[in-house]
Amino acid sequence: MAVTSKNIPAPDLVPVRRALISVSDKTGLAAFASRLAAAGIELVSTGGTAAAIAEAGLAVTDISDVTGFPEIMDGRVKTLHPLVHGGLLAIRDDPQHAAAMDTHHIRPFDLVVINLYPFEEVRNAGGDYTTTVENVDIGGPAMVRAAAKNHAYVAVLTDPADYGRVADALAENGNSLPYRLRQELAAKAFARTAAYDAAISGWFAETLDLADPDWRAFGGRLGEAMRYGENPHQKAGFYRTGDTRAGVATARQVQGKQLSYNNINDTDAAFELVGEFDPAESAAVAIIKHANPCGVARAATLSQAYGKALACDPVSAFGGIVALNRILDAQAAAEIVKTFTEVIIAPGADADALALIAAKKNLRLLLTDGLPDPRASGLTVKSVAGGLLVQSRDSAVVEDLDLKAVTRRAPDARELADLKFAFKVAKHVKSNAIVYARDGATVGIGAGQMSRVDSARIAARKAEDAAAAAGAAEPLTRGAVVASDAFFPFADGLLAAVEAGATAVIQPGGSMRDEEVIAAADAHGIAMVFTGTRHFRH
Repeated sequence: MAVTSKNIPAPDLVPVRRALISVSDKTGLAAFASRLAAAGIELVSTGGTAAAIAEAGLAVTDISDVTGFPEIMDGRVKTLHPLVHGGLLAIRDDPQHAAAMDTHHIRPFDLVVINLYPFEEVRNAGGDYTTTVENVDIGGPAMVRAAAKNHAYVAVLTDPADYGRVADALAENGNSLPYRLRQELAAKAFARTAAYDAAISGWFAETLDLADPDWRAFGGRLGEAMRYGENPHQKAGFYRTGDTRAGVATARQVQGKQLSYNNINDTDAAFELVGEFDPAESAAVAIIKHANPCGVARAATLSQAYGKALACDPVSAFGGIVALNRILDAQAAAEIVKTFTEVIIAPGADADALALIAAKKNLRLLLTDGLPDPRASGLTVKSVAGGLLVQSRDSAVVEDLDLKAVTRRAPDARELADLKFAFKVAKHVKSNAIVYARDGATVGIGAGQMSRVDSARIAARKAEDAAAAAGAAEPLTRGAVVASDAFFPFADGLLAAVEAGATAVIQPGGSMRDEEVIAAADAHGIAMVFTGTRHFRH
């Protein structure tokens, strides 16, 4: 049964006479505490925070002097006490609460300043089990939630970024804080503890290998508010989870305009794709438009790879995202800037490349200091009406799969290398996906069609258009290989690829009509390989 409210109205302005401060992150603490002390506000604190305030030359009361009970159990128990929580939770204008405060000698706290043990930091740094558990804060969230619940009378600060705002508000309101500010701080406090608990529960699920826990929570901190979402009439923000995976959330933006919602989405898709290719083996470039690759290639150098990737679909590449698996050099940069590009993302960039990119002031350049590991575990989340779809990341890599030649003719060495390349790319193309590849480069990509046959035809037509633009006698699909992200349910998709000139096919297999598809391949002298693994991407 729900708790009944007494409906006591909250005052607009609440004087701040006494503050409880207990922070793990001591950024800006001394300056903020000094402003509070200068305003005549009594400071009460705990452990290391009290020591830091005293070192700043300020008078401070240790929490043990308030509770009459020492910190015990390595500081695990210090604020879980009625004299603390009574001072946080008391409804000041409730006669019964006021009487209880008098009876038990409970003094109110008007301002609570708390940030939590660095659980997320320790977790993301790969701390061991016991260290990570030790950094689960108990007393901090308890006090934050108590103060936030009682925001009618208590202001709660969980972020050093708000110190100046609160200090200024105190100065403007005669050492009082307005109700609206207390509400906003409470909302932020509950969001903070929710994200904190989400990180803890997520870590437990990951550590204990709980694939489907009964409750799932995800949290993140606002990185930036965006001008709009996918479309101008939609609102959007970019929230960072603290995950250290190399990518758009952890990158440094060296130059260029603010990233848009679509920029971030597409850049993530581009970098995850290019991360499939080991930079020690070859340079690789992916050009992305609307979350789909319009060209991907590998070569000895980035400039060569970019040229091959661009040739796949130079029309779609206009205004696209370029992702690189090696440090951007001047030669590659000089080629990239010839085509209008929204974003370049790379593990790094040399000085000459930076100078060339700087001439294009609106071009965003993101540097990551690393590549995403395609084999790493992780979760992806998609919202649906009334729920969240949560799944493990698609970490299947073609080199780890058991490839089986199922046709009379097996692929030769050149075909097999291109088949593996094409299947890597198909993993990152919206389903239904068809990818033609030749000599380590895509030469036709068909994405997101309702029919696999249509995807095959679109990919072939794009190859024809690219050939015409290049003045070639025939499209590069002639003699290419083809990858399909899922099985061919009928032979028609395969036959469309044969018509385009494909000589070998890679696909998961598993259709009721596999034998029919294999027979069609054999009839046309096509080599076909089954992977046993599907790469749907919706």
